[in-house]
Amino acid sequence: MASTMTADTGGEQAERMPHAAAPATRSVSWRRVYARRLWVSDLLALIWVVYGTQIAWFGLGAAEIAIRDGRVAGEISYWTFSTGLILVWMLTLSLADTRDYRVIGAGSAEYARIARSSVTLFGVIAIVAFLTQIEVARGFLLISLPLGILVLLFERWLWRQWLIAQRRTGDFSARVLLVGSRQSVVDIANELVRTPSAGYLVVGACIPGAAVADTVEGTDIPIIGSISGLRSAMEVTNADTVVVTSTDELPADKVKQISWSLEAGRQHLVIAPGIADIAGPRISSRPVAGLPLLHVETPRFSGGQRVAKRILDVSAASLGVALISPVLLFLAASIRLSSPGPILFRQTRVGHGGREFTMLKFRSMVVDAEQRLDALLEQERDAGNTVLFKMRNDPRVTPIGRIMRRLSLDELPQLFNVIGGSMSLVGPRPPLPREVELYADHVHRRFLVKPGITGLWQVSGRSSLSWEESVRLDLSYVENWTLVGDVVILFKTARAALAPGDTAF
Repeated sequence: MASTMTADTGGEQAERMPHAAAPATRSVSWRRVYARRLWVSDLLALIWVVYGTQIAWFGLGAAEIAIRDGRVAGEISYWTFSTGLILVWMLTLSLADTRDYRVIGAGSAEYARIARSSVTLFGVIAIVAFLTQIEVARGFLLISLPLGILVLLFERWLWRQWLIAQRRTGDFSARVLLVGSRQSVVDIANELVRTPSAGYLVVGACIPGAAVADTVEGTDIPIIGSISGLRSAMEVTNADTVVVTSTDELPADKVKQISWSLEAGRQHLVIAPGIADIAGPRISSRPVAGLPLLHVETPRFSGGQRVAKRILDVSAASLGVALISPVLLFLAASIRLSSPGPILFRQTRVGHGGREFTMLKFRSMVVDAEQRLDALLEQERDAGNTVLFKMRNDPRVTPIGRIMRRLSLDELPQLFNVIGGSMSLVGPRPPLPREVELYADHVHRRFLVKPGITGLWQVSGRSSLSWEESVRLDLSYVENWTLVGDVVILFKTARAALAPGDTAF
């Protein structure tokens, strides 16, 4: 039967799989364990904030909430009000699903839900107080709200750092079984293996027509067998999540059958869309006659968005130049004294709309670096990177230049490009004209926005990324740009500059 989820051959394949772990005894889900820990720490954080604010504002006395005509509102004291505020705040965080496993560990949704639900709560309190003519001390509320949000966000950030550390060892992660065509499984597996902090531990794959005991190319992930043995494969690997990487080679209605076969509340289904790197408000699901149609809007950049981005660029770049002017002078002097040649390196790059501009950098190479480029390009082509030139231990780099590159200090003069309007603080990498000549048609979408000093590619691996990965990240930024996203990338860039690791050269 086509609708049968298991088959004898599939079960036999799973039993013969030498790399698969034996089914583990079911225990309390890590999701519930982590959510309980968040609940306890949220409660402690709010107790500290609310009671602490009350004591700081009123002291330890029994201050009471008053009605506008001066009468005391019964026996209600601020101690009672603070207790109620803590309980309602905790309830609000729960109703907003701030501890849901879908938002913890990665992305900004967890933080956004905390801030949005907290602001909503205090808005409701203000409305209720107005309608009932109860006067709650404004200072008490004005301190409690922002301080509470900041403490909650910091507490969640600390938990996230702990969770990321656990996930690097395979704990507190969804145990994933990949299902789909071989190439799609390889692509998704490589991405999930590269980002363990996302919380997806790949324990196996089911590929149509694949031989048992094979592994996914480039990884040690075992291939359990065909799609017909999915149920047995999940039991053998103790997987709790099925990720459908593609439906090209799956029988009709197979995804629906997989969904029906999963145990509610314990096993989960994830479908990787064929259109990648698109998120946020551009995606919407609209049911039509029972069909969940996924609508993807084309990227739009309104005048307001461009003005907001320009204001951020000019203000932050101007402030940056003023603050780091001593550093700029020191680097300029170091370059002048360490090697012959100009302090600044000017290079033609391609920017917004495909227009060329002159990009400024501190000179980090010898004067004849461009003349020595052709020989090095030939070596890079032999290494497989035909477009983006990045060489570890480039012999043209000067000693002071190597230090500047590692800390991204050579990019600082581009702040003047930002002030002048040819660049932005955050955006795709500005390419060379010779690189643009090799671009595929879709890559030209990166010119929809101004190039940036930093970008999503720089905080996601920098020079260790392949050309395809760099393009994917640049296009993902263009497709999903937000002002908040720019601020996040700037903070990540500062952290990466202070601790560059092995990805900067």
